[in-house]
Amino acid sequence: MIWVKEFFPNVQKTRQMMMKKQLAKLGLFDAKVPRYTSYPTAPHFSNGIGALDFSNWIKAISPGSDISLYVHVPFCRRLCWFCACRTQGTQSDAPVAAYLETLKAELTLLRQILPDGVRLSRLHWGGGTPTLLSPAMMTDLAGAIFDVAPMAPDGEFSVEIDPNEIDAARLDALAAAGMNRASIGVQDFDEAIQQTIGRLQSYDITRDAVNEIRARGVKSLNADILFGLPHQSRARITESVQKLLSLNPDRVALYGYAHVPWMAKRQQMIPSDALPTPEERLELFETARKLFLWDGYAEIGIDHFATQTDGLTVAQKAGKLRRNFQGYTDDPADVLIGVGASSISKFPQGYAQNAPATGAHTGAIREGRFSVSKGHAFSAEDKLRSRMIEALMCDFRIDSAELQTRFGVTQAQVQQLFDRATAQFPGILHMADGILSIPVAARPLTRMIARSFDAYDMSKAGHSSAI
Repeated sequence: MIWVKEFFPNVQKTRQMMMKKQLAKLGLFDAKVPRYTSYPTAPHFSNGIGALDFSNWIKAISPGSDISLYVHVPFCRRLCWFCACRTQGTQSDAPVAAYLETLKAELTLLRQILPDGVRLSRLHWGGGTPTLLSPAMMTDLAGAIFDVAPMAPDGEFSVEIDPNEIDAARLDALAAAGMNRASIGVQDFDEAIQQTIGRLQSYDITRDAVNEIRARGVKSLNADILFGLPHQSRARITESVQKLLSLNPDRVALYGYAHVPWMAKRQQMIPSDALPTPEERLELFETARKLFLWDGYAEIGIDHFATQTDGLTVAQKAGKLRRNFQGYTDDPADVLIGVGASSISKFPQGYAQNAPATGAHTGAIREGRFSVSKGHAFSAEDKLRSRMIEALMCDFRIDSAELQTRFGVTQAQVQQLFDRATAQFPGILHMADGILSIPVAARPLTRMIARSFDAYDMSKAGHSSAI
């Protein structure tokens, strides 16, 4: 039996090497593609959409329906070098207090035109660092939001929490406001990596924050961790994932670090020669992925993991998993309204984005108007392609029958799009009974395959690595 133990690992290693060669041949390690949290992606938004469109789309919401609300707080006490979000540093509470007044004024504008009976299926505070708000500010903001619309009975109120910027008083305020899901960014627990990316956050501080959150009855916990960071190795990511697993998060987002210093100038502080190669990034991802699976988590889409009882897992099994700007979601609402500078709203009619700069956004609100500066109105083709891309990203399969029923297209029209994709990935995609699917071994190619259904010009935008 000795030869069996020695031979089969070699077979597995050989298969892995063959698959890596095939992935390389198909361009995985060279491609730059969107993450497809929207379609079309934000670089293709234009200034043809403005405040009037936004207002009309809000007025068109069905009375009594459930919507989602996202509130953006762009301030941080420190700017992490790895982050590419729209944020600004502040050591004073003065700009935060002024911004809070802007948010409240914006919410008042929204309340004036929002149809009656609307409730919130999801409420999310993101940033930036929303937990730098004082307890009184948090209570004030929550009150202003619930003056616009109440939470639905089964609604979810989540907040992005920085363990370095939270205390008992602020957690008490969030719990009293109704927060029932917390989201913590981990990135990596290795101190050397933290030093390199400008984000010092010890395991002990993170663990204490998690314990304090749960002590207040907040049962659902999200965590983000990154692969592809400078100096990251399989041993280091293994240790970080194991530490994260000891905190028992309900959901984990395993995001690939996007090194885009031409877009996020602060990333120039990160030494590019310390970054892993694309091939090494895949190994880091697979290392972390296996640890989550071994610990009993369900694999959700391309980069999320969840416990077997979590809403994402339930939605995936029911074929109701969706994708939005926060990643994967089980939110059933068709409308997402973004409040705050740079926030993006999504309606059945299209996307609308607020002015990215805080000053421009504040100026518009003070004048009594929404700050929407760009967006995109959906065409019939956009809606069809958007659903195809979402289906691939969520379920790794596209059902032609669903598309025909939902969008009124013919089998021939769908098949034409299928044929273009299969031509780009010969021998990779599986086609049977009108369903195009991605085999498990080829799932690292998912974003690239999704791109084959994207009708927009990729050369107009810089995107992150496909892996």
